[in-house]
Amino acid sequence: MTIRNKAYTDKLFVLGIDGLDPRYSRKMLREGRMPNLQKFIDRGACREDLVMLGGHPTVTPPMWTTLATGCYANVHGITGYFRQGSGLDKIVDNFDSRQCKAEPIWNVLADAGVKTAIFHWPGSSWPPTSDSENLLVCDGSTPGGLGMGAATIAEEFIMSADTSVQEVTYAKSATADLEKACIVKPEDAMAAVATTAQVRDKSERSHLILDYHDGLNAENIPDQLSAIISPISEPSKWAIDVPEGAKEFVFLLSKGQIHHNGLILKNEEGKYDRVALYKNKKATEPFAVLEVGKMVAQIRDKAVAFDGETKDANYNMKLLNIAEDGSYLEIYVSSGTDMHADYIFQPHSLFYDIAENVGYICPSSYCGNNDPKMVHDCMWDNWNVACKWQSKAIHYLIEEKGVQAIFSHLHSIDMQEHRFIRFMSKGDKRYQEDYEAGEPEMYQKFMDDIYLQADEYIGSFLHLLDEGWTVIITSDHGQVCPQHRPVMLGDPQGVNVGIMKELGYTALKEDENGNTVIDWEHTKAIANRECNIYINLKGRDEHGIVDPEDKYELEEQIMTDLYSYKDKKTGHRVVSLAVRNKDAVLLGYGGPECGDICYFIADGYNTDHADGLSTGVGDCETSVSPIFIAAGKGIKAGYKTERMIREVDLAPTAAALFNVRMPAQCEGAPVYQIFDQEF
Repeated sequence: MTIRNKAYTDKLFVLGIDGLDPRYSRKMLREGRMPNLQKFIDRGACREDLVMLGGHPTVTPPMWTTLATGCYANVHGITGYFRQGSGLDKIVDNFDSRQCKAEPIWNVLADAGVKTAIFHWPGSSWPPTSDSENLLVCDGSTPGGLGMGAATIAEEFIMSADTSVQEVTYAKSATADLEKACIVKPEDAMAAVATTAQVRDKSERSHLILDYHDGLNAENIPDQLSAIISPISEPSKWAIDVPEGAKEFVFLLSKGQIHHNGLILKNEEGKYDRVALYKNKKATEPFAVLEVGKMVAQIRDKAVAFDGETKDANYNMKLLNIAEDGSYLEIYVSSGTDMHADYIFQPHSLFYDIAENVGYICPSSYCGNNDPKMVHDCMWDNWNVACKWQSKAIHYLIEEKGVQAIFSHLHSIDMQEHRFIRFMSKGDKRYQEDYEAGEPEMYQKFMDDIYLQADEYIGSFLHLLDEGWTVIITSDHGQVCPQHRPVMLGDPQGVNVGIMKELGYTALKEDENGNTVIDWEHTKAIANRECNIYINLKGRDEHGIVDPEDKYELEEQIMTDLYSYKDKKTGHRVVSLAVRNKDAVLLGYGGPECGDICYFIADGYNTDHADGLSTGVGDCETSVSPIFIAAGKGIKAGYKTERMIREVDLAPTAAALFNVRMPAQCEGAPVYQIFDQEF
């Protein structure tokens, strides 16, 4: 083997799609339903199974950081959505590059003179850790992408109007009984923003998972969006000549804090089929016209942000339903994104360049759960807009900014799958029982539609192969559909007391206010965050009760109990692996950022991807594994390698393609077998 002393390429695009599952992709490919992905495979190199070996824990921030740095979580230090706080029950947001202890590949490339852009890369890109003029950074704050990063200033909701309503009312659910809705008052205006605000909260917090529905399993997101309901009446006092037969309603934003006016309009057949939205009745032109079933993007208006300040905001809106007689209508209003969010771009001017030439940052969506309308009619359409916007923005960086290396992340598959993947299972129906969900086949169709959406996005970059680019398609993990209801052990969002309480290691009590809290005097160990169990140790922990000399035996007992614990319905073991912190290094895990015991849930009992081994598989042809496909300049065409490609191999492969040094903490190696010349 010879060592090549020149670059294989001078243009590299790492096309990252969060949650893109090689196993489910193969299903779609067999059915001929991902033609663009197939073209990349035919023109490039990969494993036959498309699989890349993932790291641990199998969640967004650690895995994208592993891809960027070429080292495992125990080295780079990003070990979950949250990091451990000051106490065993405390957690702190972990989407912060300053917590990363390893050098990312984009800093290496920028220092080597390669003009490099990061288009959102969760966990390790924001704030930028290089001030090189060769590095452009577009956001990097949270897993939802730009639309759910720091730019989000108002939450999504449903705006309804009805002739049976006499006053403007607010309902906590879009499907709430109108008779139970309350009149909008100032104190109601900021209701129901806790979920989004909590995502943005960087402070230390404590969260007990007492019930199956308290944690990630339920997403901590309501099944329905909140709603504003307005009366419909005859038009009066408009500055314009109102079209014949039109009806008026009040249109509100920011939970009723911003008031506009709307007209319900007839078509040539005399049926009501659209609405026109005006800033007020004195306006001569509408700021948006909505037709049934069509998502309208780049609607620019105002929003009262979470901090109470009124700001310019960008929205998507969709007229979901309208009665032919104009007696009822329903409008989906997306989250609002800050039209001056230059604070998440480096340089700041790049934000305005993209806004002017491509459009403002697109909202994305959290809505869904078991409501098919919210999942497909709202969330899917939002992400369709976001996919097209992001593709255009990346092309702008290539064509107008002269970028030579791009590291991009799109959260479309993962974010949507979290809303419904648990309902796809044809096995255990406890999800359906819990949530009164629809038939599994419906949600499987949703899954297919998401992958079709991703394939269209992938296809928008196919031309780069003919323009001298090297393209690597990858993901952080797949997304499993659990066969059974996940067990109550571990949760990214806090302390899960389920199995640990059942086994007698975690104790609870009521405080003076009647709240359930941890009884530290009787708690020997807790399960906090993903895959971590902490011993309540004397001399180390604030409420420690376990003597250090007893720690080893207690760990042994806990691991034995975990291996012995079985699902009461199936009789199967629910924990596949449990090891001491020092032994977790074998999996690229463990170290000071992890618990005293690291464990992994068995196939079939996972939440979706967060708590199992990276080789896990689920129902409906799903898996935890990430994907790897490379094509273009410097890559063999139509080649299948038997090498096990690992997430730690992506960064050194990028370095080798450009013939630059490896990132400083890199543990991986270039996938030289796929290069079209000797390495």
